[in-house]
Amino acid sequence: MSESAIKLIWDFKGSTAQKIAEHHAKHLKEYCIMHQTEYTITGMEIIHEMHCIAYMVISKKEMIPIRDALKPQRAVVYENE
Repeated sequence: MSESAIKLIWDFKGSTAQKIAEHHAKHLKEYCIMHQTEYTITGMEIIHEMHCIAYMVISKKEMIPIRDALKPQRAVVYENE
């Protein structure tokens, strides 16, 4: 990745968190394809059994319009894991 990348994060909590996060991640991938974002890195992570996240990695220059359209709960600088 040539420039700073941002990881947008959506939190899901409760007994259905994993299923919802998996489903949300699918829609994030579709968004990347439809809008031809610079990166197509999306996914979900299990924080613990009652907390999962869905995420999408975007370039810094794409951050404001995508943030405003998709309204993530938070964001962090992405470090290639």
